[in-house]
Amino acid sequence: MPAPRPRVLLIAELCNPDWVSVPLEGWSLYRALAEVADVHLVTHVRNRENILKQGVLEGAGFTALDSTPVEKPLDKVGQLLRGTAGVGWTTATALSVLPYYYFEEVLWQRFGARIKAKEFDLVHRYTPISPTTPSTLARRCKAAGVPFVMGPLNGGLPWPKGFGGARRREKEWLSYVRDAYKLMPFYKSTRESAAAIITGSRATRGQVADTWQGKTVYVPENAIDTKRFGTSKSEGPVELPLRVAFVGRFVPYKGMAMLMEAAAPLIREGKVVLEYIGDGQEMPNLKAQAAREGIESGVTFAGWVKHQELQGRLSKNHVFGFPSVREFGGAVVCEAMALGLVPIVMDYGGPGEIVSPATGFAVPIGTPEEIVARVREVLTKLVADPSVIRPMGERARERIFKYFTWKAKAEQVLEVYRWVMGEREKPDWGMPLAD
Repeated sequence: MPAPRPRVLLIAELCNPDWVSVPLEGWSLYRALAEVADVHLVTHVRNRENILKQGVLEGAGFTALDSTPVEKPLDKVGQLLRGTAGVGWTTATALSVLPYYYFEEVLWQRFGARIKAKEFDLVHRYTPISPTTPSTLARRCKAAGVPFVMGPLNGGLPWPKGFGGARRREKEWLSYVRDAYKLMPFYKSTRESAAAIITGSRATRGQVADTWQGKTVYVPENAIDTKRFGTSKSEGPVELPLRVAFVGRFVPYKGMAMLMEAAAPLIREGKVVLEYIGDGQEMPNLKAQAAREGIESGVTFAGWVKHQELQGRLSKNHVFGFPSVREFGGAVVCEAMALGLVPIVMDYGGPGEIVSPATGFAVPIGTPEEIVARVREVLTKLVADPSVIRPMGERARERIFKYFTWKAKAEQVLEVYRWVMGEREKPDWGMPLAD
């Protein structure tokens, strides 16, 4: 007889089918887990309308909680401290902790009695993903005899040397004292009381103290929605100029300027064209750089493209250039690989764990000058022999569809559930996942 489906109270404060980044991750894993477990979602009221549009019944399938009374004053403080939108994420995360404490308090008032009555086999806190955000629920669940699972947690990747200027332009002042989060209330009790800690990267796994490594499991953070990505692919013979795309927010740490500098000689020779998809504070600097390099005719700025339309735009390219130096997850790398693009990423953080030697190029981290030289070397090799691109791109697709779909992710998380429920040994898929 197959094992019964676990009854799961899934906490995803960030969970929205119409947004991107972490809110979309929250929604995607919820939908995938609902295929393998009996899941009741608890989320923020800001997500309510968009979830209802997806046909999920309020009360039966999900509950929306309102913690805005505590959030609004701190939102104003955050706007003053961060200034420019899209930067100062460490500050934003720090300011989100107090409202999140309140969110969990409201959650316990609504569900505490049901947890104590063991109406759920386990409680899983999925978002927030940041390892700096403690939980007031872990200790309460342990006292109730209900396993508390958290993660995949991801974040805290140190700034590499040589990027102090980018760090300041990102307004990452709190990153200099980031480890102070370990002094926050409930930090220790969260980890002591959790039945399982899922970490989404090697870097985050390294932040877990030895005391708690025995309850820690590695499951990469990101995955693709196969209904949005992978239904088409980059195909046909690869002829010069090599089409290289970047997708993301235009902020300093994403490495757009380094990518342009690396490609500039090849663009001038007519061997490479570069497409930037996205927008942000660095747009004027990038346009000025293209003019300074004399390569404006070989560089396209597409602006923001709707997520639902990104597949069509991205699949017209051959290579995905993404030299971000501080990327925790890298969902866009999964999306590009699902389309058969060959990725060029940094072997640092999430992207370096998504890309294997057979499926792309994970370039060693270094100074900005070293990164430019290493990315240029890869581009030069691909220009010299573009025949390697299609076979490598096909292997990239295979890797993503094997390990990095939400269905695959839900199946891995289900095995963690089975483990904390005493139905199997601790799962271990390797770190990073091998082809």
